[in-house]
Amino acid sequence: MEKDLIPVQALLIPKPILYTGKILNWISPFLASRFAARIFLTPFGYEMPEREKSMYEQSKKELVRVSSINRDIMVYHYGDTPKKILLVHGWSGSGTQLSKIADQLLAKGYSTVSFDAPAHGKSPGKRTLLPHFIEAIHYLEEQYGPFEAAVGHSLGGMSLLRSTKHGLNIQKLVIIGTANSITAITKNFAKNLQLTEKVATLLKSYFDHRYGEDLNNYSGAVSAKGIKIPTLVVHDKNDVDVHYSSAHEITDALENGELLLTEQLGHRKILGDQKVISQIVKFILE
Repeated sequence: MEKDLIPVQALLIPKPILYTGKILNWISPFLASRFAARIFLTPFGYEMPEREKSMYEQSKKELVRVSSINRDIMVYHYGDTPKKILLVHGWSGSGTQLSKIADQLLAKGYSTVSFDAPAHGKSPGKRTLLPHFIEAIHYLEEQYGPFEAAVGHSLGGMSLLRSTKHGLNIQKLVIIGTANSITAITKNFAKNLQLTEKVATLLKSYFDHRYGEDLNNYSGAVSAKGIKIPTLVVHDKNDVDVHYSSAHEITDALENGELLLTEQLGHRKILGDQKVISQIVKFILE
């Protein structure tokens, strides 16, 4: 089966973890939900693809401490022009994941700033969560901004929607393959872990209780309601990780949203498609 037809989580989760989850699900959905919570917060690394190595090698790299979350992140400065764009990767991604977009922006006179979220790429740690992405974004703006625009993939897009609603000062926003609902994310996660929907419900309520609020407050369309800047929502109709209905829901909630739907590119291949990248760069330049 072609990799783009399999959700990223299903590809990256080791088989022993799947077996353990299934046994716990059979014994007790409650125990399975606690086990799933640990896995949910654990990004799975992968070898850096060839296409990202050039950006990695040519970037100025620095490990910095984000004091609000007491975690270190690796920051990548690609290019040195004063016009800067912030790039935010998705779950289990890295700061070079949007390298093909960064290359085209560089060719148009824009430098980029990106980072490995805690426990991702070259950043230390084993577990992390969505608020860590958001705190890192605000830290980067404070230290290296202002940014003219921001581009985020998947969870990175959701983080940027929330950050923009709460003060990230940019003129344009681009989100790619971004989910709308946290409930849907936990359901998909449980499904990819081959656990029941009851476990997904227990998992969501565990996180709500742990963080003291309904995590659906972080959902894409909820954040989108507070955003006035031009926002391009890019999504593929064949995305098996995040259904493209999310793109419609987020665009409908935006005051100034534009929807770009593609086909046959899935959740990951879309990041390297030259036609899509050209449209993203054109949107930022306009």
